[in-house]
Amino acid sequence: MSAAFRISPALWDKIHHFASFPQTGVSLQQMVLFGQHPSQGTLLKASQFLAEELPVRLAHRVKELDQLPHNLSDMPSIRKVKNWYAQSFEELINFPPVHLPPHLRQQLSATSQHIFLPDSTPNPSLAALQDHDHPLFSSSHLNGSPNGIGNIKLRVPLDRSTRYYAKSSVIDWPPSVLDYNARFTRMLDAIKRRHDPTVTTVAQGVLEWKRSQNAKNIGLDMQAWLDRFYMSRIGIRFLIGQHVALNTQQPHKDYVGIICTKANVHDIVQEAIENARFVCEEHYAMFKGPPVQLICPPNLIFPYVPGHLSHICFELLKNSLRAVVDRFGPDAHGENPYPPIKVIVVEGKEDITIKITDEGGGIPRSAIPLIWTYMYTTMTGQSIDQDFQASDFQAPMAGFGYGLPLSRLYARYFGGDLRLISMEGYGTDVYIHLNRLSSSREPLP
Repeated sequence: MSAAFRISPALWDKIHHFASFPQTGVSLQQMVLFGQHPSQGTLLKASQFLAEELPVRLAHRVKELDQLPHNLSDMPSIRKVKNWYAQSFEELINFPPVHLPPHLRQQLSATSQHIFLPDSTPNPSLAALQDHDHPLFSSSHLNGSPNGIGNIKLRVPLDRSTRYYAKSSVIDWPPSVLDYNARFTRMLDAIKRRHDPTVTTVAQGVLEWKRSQNAKNIGLDMQAWLDRFYMSRIGIRFLIGQHVALNTQQPHKDYVGIICTKANVHDIVQEAIENARFVCEEHYAMFKGPPVQLICPPNLIFPYVPGHLSHICFELLKNSLRAVVDRFGPDAHGENPYPPIKVIVVEGKEDITIKITDEGGGIPRSAIPLIWTYMYTTMTGQSIDQDFQASDFQAPMAGFGYGLPLSRLYARYFGGDLRLISMEGYGTDVYIHLNRLSSSREPLP
């Protein structure tokens, strides 16, 4: 079990070796184009890419988790997460490669050189994920430079994603390829399950640190590290989830893995509204919560991961509903009904923008920077069950101050953003910007 896992000196050497490589970002557009007609050959190329890329990403995180300042690395929960990442790294680098006859290797190599895919563009979120106060929290200290390359002599080509998305014309693949793809997928699925509780376990580690230091809030340096760490986690889980889905799910005309090529914004937001209102009514023991009006073209579609968008909208709507109920009380009906929360969706040339407007009283201007801070909450009694096992979408983040900062990371992952404007004494407007061009590559801090 992972609890007994220890990082040996030999494994540390391999971790530092892989952490010297740069990470390779891919875009949503490239993922869709690659996965539209997967064969055992293209899935093999994807497996080979992930067998190279995931150890690099995991090694960066293990090295980082071991070097955190303020004694954060010594917290039991942080050590637990570090061991999870190291164990997954070890399983990946020790996974036996597939052995192909020379003619099949040549075929794969030849087809890789004749595939055109559109270039991905830099993710604007990278600037927001850059360094703050402490040099040990900075990506330039941990990765060589803000983009992870710096002065390191590169041992791997920078076009790994191009080779990943190469298609193959080979049709009759030997059983060894099918077996390799199946075993590799099972290993990735097990790794994904191992890391399900990472968000809550790191949150527990930060709580342990706050208690040990008698600290009320975390500093900007720790905030910047949490942003980078959780953004990296989103990317790792997306790559694994996409690969597992391509290998295990039945083909669907509107889906490529976990990416919906025709994600209907109206339907996703409407479902988030219903879920958020249900949670609100359950929490306050209300018969009927504040109304939410949705103004959105019914047929607005674009390629996206529905789970990401649903998560963002649900968290923001939950905040708005809570603010309105707290301001007007749980019994505002009849002659003094709740003012409606409005959700307005508009499509532009570059972005699809979702605005959520409430009359929940707003936020003082001095508190605006704090709302993006992990562990900042107006709820009392912070504690997390030591054995809590949950993923991002199931974690009890209400009351732990994770809803807003995590939602912003999900928006930024594919080149979007999340912004908030408050009018104290009236209410709050939150803007979700989604990159409809899908060409922005992952921000790899």
